Amino acid sequence: MHEMLYDHIVVRYGELSTKGKNRKEFTRQLTQNIRHRLKDHQDLTYNTLHDGLFIKLNGNDYEQIREELKDIFGYAYFSGAIRVTKDIEEVKKVTLKLVQNHDARTFKIATKRHDKSFSMRSDEINRAIAGNILHNTSLTVDVHEPELMIYVSVDKDFIYVMDEKVKGGGGYPTGINGMALVMMSGGIDSPVAAYLTMKRGLKIECIHFASQPYTSKQALDKVLTLAEKLSVSQEEINVHIIPFTDLQLAIYKHVDEPYCITIMRRMMYRIADRICKQRKIKVITNGESIGQVASQTPESITVIGKVADTLILRPLCMMDKLEIIDIAKKIDTYETSILPYEDCCTIFDPKNPVTKPKEDKCLHYETLFDYETLVEECVRNDQIVKVSYRKKEDEDESIF
Repeated sequence: MHEMLYDHIVVRYGELSTKGKNRKEFTRQLTQNIRHRLKDHQDLTYNTLHDGLFIKLNGNDYEQIREELKDIFGYAYFSGAIRVTKDIEEVKKVTLKLVQNHDARTFKIATKRHDKSFSMRSDEINRAIAGNILHNTSLTVDVHEPELMIYVSVDKDFIYVMDEKVKGGGGYPTGINGMALVMMSGGIDSPVAAYLTMKRGLKIECIHFASQPYTSKQALDKVLTLAEKLSVSQEEINVHIIPFTDLQLAIYKHVDEPYCITIMRRMMYRIADRICKQRKIKVITNGESIGQVASQTPESITVIGKVADTLILRPLCMMDKLEIIDIAKKIDTYETSILPYEDCCTIFDPKNPVTKPKEDKCLHYETLFDYETLVEECVRNDQIVKVSYRKKEDEDESIF
């Protein structure tokens, strides 16, 4: 990379996501998210236009910013860029200097005229720049497989010259579609579900059900570490720690073993639903994948989900485990997820869980103990931990 030449970063939104009436809100949310992610870099200057976001570096380290921008959802690509006046002779000088900083033997020029009023057409600009490079270097043109691509963007006030396009996170800017509460177990699936939730424009909070002393402090730390890793796309994440022990013990005391997991999951959804109502969150998200375990058969998912009024989304529903693991490795949550600390679902794992539960049997078991009081106690004792990739900050020094 040749960041010493760059004085700007050009962020392109892409076409599909910014069409129609939502363009202004879309670009506002994306710019806000990028500003938050890059707030440790002093003196960056932002200019939002119809076709892209232009960030003036003002001496900041492009390579570091380049790595941080990859974590942001909602744009097509970004490039380190050199800003030039709308003078073709100046553009020729800058592109020549740029190619001379590379070891390439072949090149290609690709011009995009965002400003259609510019006096030269794209192919005329390409020929003028390429002719200057051919005259002053030993490079040759290769239009099919060039070793070096030079991108020229003719915008409203300036021309930007670039030598790479870094693919963006895709999706929508996190927060543009509201809030979701992610059920975070600490396994492989739920962090991937959280990541995909943010990618679709939902800002997240997480909820974790802890059954101390049956679950360890390390299991809770694992969840907080996963949330910290995910927070690079969101700045900060609230993690709701629910003390679940008394309710879970009551379930295993009064419910026949095959139905324990089903009833337990129904209780989790009841608690998550009430947290959502308290915090005006419109969506519950989890890492369920059809058929992966007994509580994730179509019959189980139907019976379990009926207790919640909040919309439930399952981003992994049609993925197989290998696909999920691939994403977990990509987002750097896999190694943390496989640490051998059991969550509340695994420590009381029944030997023969029902795979096709009946709702009437669930309702019968739930009459055998006062679950309402226990659910309310869980909600009342919810403790929120604020987690950030920059720091971890508890509202209360002691979680339990």
